[in-house]
Amino acid sequence: MAGRFAPRPTRTTVRGGHVAVPAAVPRQAPAPARVRTWVPDGPLDLGLVLGPLRRGPGDPTFRTTPDGSVWRASLTPTGPGTLRVSRCGDRIRGEAWGPGADWLLEFLPELLGAGDDPSAFVPRHRLVALTRHRRPGLRLTRTGLVLESLIPSILEQKVTTGEAYRAWRLLVRKYGTPAPGPAPERMSVMPAPRTWALIPSWEWHRAGVDNKRASTILRSVRVAARLEEAAGMPAAAAQERLELVSGIGPWTSAETVQRSHGAADAVTVGDLHLPGIVGWALAGDRYADDAVMLELLEPYAGQRHRAARLILLSGRVPERRAPRMPHGDIGRL
Repeated sequence: MAGRFAPRPTRTTVRGGHVAVPAAVPRQAPAPARVRTWVPDGPLDLGLVLGPLRRGPGDPTFRTTPDGSVWRASLTPTGPGTLRVSRCGDRIRGEAWGPGADWLLEFLPELLGAGDDPSAFVPRHRLVALTRHRRPGLRLTRTGLVLESLIPSILEQKVTTGEAYRAWRLLVRKYGTPAPGPAPERMSVMPAPRTWALIPSWEWHRAGVDNKRASTILRSVRVAARLEEAAGMPAAAAQERLELVSGIGPWTSAETVQRSHGAADAVTVGDLHLPGIVGWALAGDRYADDAVMLELLEPYAGQRHRAARLILLSGRVPERRAPRMPHGDIGRL
């Protein structure tokens, strides 16, 4: 990888052979927050809606606080920004800081599922109907940002979630920038595309990211502008564009558009666990494969991702019959 994707010589790479790590920016007194309030047209559970955006308990871009607020640090088209979302009675209050504050507030309703239509979903199984009744605040988020969902999804390819979460945490903390405003400690905005492209091969290795996944991320950030354009395309067309990048397949594209587009029908195929969970919940078949899963979800055509979310939320999963997948750390090799 070092040969194919070596960064162009610059003053930071020629002198000493190192890529510069973004310097720590001392925190200054935050500027006054920009504020927006929004009233949802139905039940809304902030944890259920925004939970899929959290990449592990140590995600530097996502934090929940004891008062129930959700903090997100994002790299928007207008720059980095921090968003705090909280509930005030029947209203949702959004506060934002940084160059991306206005963009984050403008997109706040979409982030909280304003473009989603839960009423279009018709349960076909008792388990799904019961879970929907118990979770009325479930809506599908739409971030409008592709790379911030694509890169962690690539990191999750073919490894345990713990390994992927660790890689995301280490790379964002080292190469990202501090979240603007009075964000909780150690929150960071993910690196810009050029910064991802300049991460040296040994840093990927230390983070436990193999050559295949690192190369896929490097190919993606080189066409970052074209991929971000997919945010304005229908979900199916966006998946097709993402899959033009070598190393991005149906699993990764579905995981991305579920978050960037709020795609209600983008069911994840190629997953190690999901087919067995869906098969067990709907037909008692713990050994179901993708074909069986898609057949079982066929009655939910147009809403298959929502159906899968409800099945996962039901807690009806088969008992484990094998040891957990061993945790690998290539950084120790």
